[in-house]
Amino acid sequence: MSFYKEFRRYNWEEVRRSIYRKTPAEVERALGKDWPDLEDFKALLSPAADAFLEPMAQQSAALTRRRFGRTMQLYLPLYLSNFCENRCVYCGFSGSNPIRRKVLNEEEILAEVRTIKQEPFRHLLLVTGEAPQKAGTAYLEQVLRLLQPAFSQLSLEVQPLDTDDYTRLAEARLHAVYVYQETYKEAAYPQYHPFGRKANFRYRLETPDRLGAAGIRKVGLGTLIGLEDWRTEAWFTALHLQYLRRRYWQSRYSLSFPRLRPFAGEGFQPRVLTNERDLTQLICAYRLFDADVELSLSTRERPAYRDGVVPLGITALSAGSKTGPGAYSGNHELEQFAVNDARSPREVAEMLRRQGFEPVWKDWEPCLQQATTL
Repeated sequence: MSFYKEFRRYNWEEVRRSIYRKTPAEVERALGKDWPDLEDFKALLSPAADAFLEPMAQQSAALTRRRFGRTMQLYLPLYLSNFCENRCVYCGFSGSNPIRRKVLNEEEILAEVRTIKQEPFRHLLLVTGEAPQKAGTAYLEQVLRLLQPAFSQLSLEVQPLDTDDYTRLAEARLHAVYVYQETYKEAAYPQYHPFGRKANFRYRLETPDRLGAAGIRKVGLGTLIGLEDWRTEAWFTALHLQYLRRRYWQSRYSLSFPRLRPFAGEGFQPRVLTNERDLTQLICAYRLFDADVELSLSTRERPAYRDGVVPLGITALSAGSKTGPGAYSGNHELEQFAVNDARSPREVAEMLRRQGFEPVWKDWEPCLQQATTL
């Protein structure tokens, strides 16, 4: 049993049409519910909901404050490698791009850490391209053990792995794994992923099942905004989230909102344009659908937008991000994509304080997470 069986019960085009048929009355009904269901979520995602964005934002902000208080988690991505065997058409790390490749060794990782530790971060997101022969399970286990003394939480955004690999990394105190489906439109998936292990749609789709089976504490979901219709993508993401909550209730879940950004190599253009108002509607709709899910916004978005949307539902922000291996200690040639918010972590923290938030530089302690599941 996996999510793929549940996923196959639904037709992309039928779901899309259903979302676009939603009426203002259905949006109002969804806003009046304490526990919106997946049909209500369609209404909150629909074009009809645009006229209700203000009450959606108000409810989303109030719900977030009740559930999460006024704390905001801050984290930093550390890119370990830009080797990649895939040929994703939208990514600067694509194996077809003629860029210089690098896997950080232990000495280089520690050089990155010395720079990072000038800020108060205690939560690192470790990122690689998808090249298991260059940065596979053994390498990741070694890095986790190397960094444990310096950081309270270590998370991964790497190639999908087997359940046994995740179990092994969990024993090395891996905290969370973020794996984005990129698109849930199975028929279009091969257009964006023509080569490499990532071309296997089903294996990627079932990755959160393997994470749940391995007992990973937190699982991150999301799609790449700009590939296909964002409203339909969001509905399938919510379907996935609902399935995982029922089946792997011990884990926590987060959602991210990566929008396409400029990258090195051939200039892939988004097929579906989304503006900041669309993104705000998406954030609020998710919060109203699931009061407990963590919502993360990266430095892909411009500073003024991040400042404005923070109170509406976001619970985690990256800050001071660099997107290539060795970038913190001076190598800026290997970026995956260009960041949009180049402020320092302390500048972001000060912005949060001005808005009445408390910056938190790490996630919950493992002992507290364990206590909540007893």
